[in-house]
Amino acid sequence: MSSGNASDYIVHHLTNLRMGEGLTAVHIDTLFFSALLGGVLITIMGLAARRAVTGVPGGLQNFAEIMVEFVDKQVKDTFHGKNAVIAPLGLTIFCWVFLWNAMDLIPVDLLPMIAGWFGVPYLRVVPSTDLNATFGLSLTVLLLIVFYSLKIKGPVGYAKEFLTHPFGPYLFPANLLLNVVELVAKPLSLALRLFGNLYAGEMIFILIALLPWWTQPLLSWPWAVFHILIITLQAFIFMVLTIVYLGMAHEDVH
Repeated sequence: MSSGNASDYIVHHLTNLRMGEGLTAVHIDTLFFSALLGGVLITIMGLAARRAVTGVPGGLQNFAEIMVEFVDKQVKDTFHGKNAVIAPLGLTIFCWVFLWNAMDLIPVDLLPMIAGWFGVPYLRVVPSTDLNATFGLSLTVLLLIVFYSLKIKGPVGYAKEFLTHPFGPYLFPANLLLNVVELVAKPLSLALRLFGNLYAGEMIFILIALLPWWTQPLLSWPWAVFHILIITLQAFIFMVLTIVYLGMAHEDVH
């Protein structure tokens, strides 16, 4: 494959199906697969809930119970406030982000090729390789941090924390700057960490697809097995950091 064709191939696979241009562009494929995977998650958990029995559980119920217990343990270990929303939120984030990431295990040419049969020119199937998706999710976490900080500490208490910590009231400009930077850094770190790791994984799969066909299985299968660890770890990190940040929002600093 010539360098020109290789470049076109990479650009094609890294281009979202979008409507509009610039800041007003909407990435239709990201929205579609995010909603589709959200529906898959709701369906699986809904079926597990409807089929739950008090006796010997089936495979789906076992899976759901393992996931619930796993997330509940993380919440108990890292969140010390009282909020019934945190555990369901953590479970939703972990499972949804994992499904986002797991789309990276689908052969890179398969779904874009099928979409091409129906006249769809571009298709990116991994929502977490789109910075818009990861930022959207992390900004939602930021809104929850601010909401619970105001709810637990009150507007006066939250403002006092911003202006007096960590250097005391006489250095309130430095406190304000430091706290604003810290607050903004939380969604930035969440979004960029998830995006960067999955974007790199996607690029490796694309580069493997450019190699001669007989070498692709020798590289794609080992990388896919290793990538399972990455997609799971990134979903876990996003969930744990969300719980930690919300735990900090529930702390009443005096």
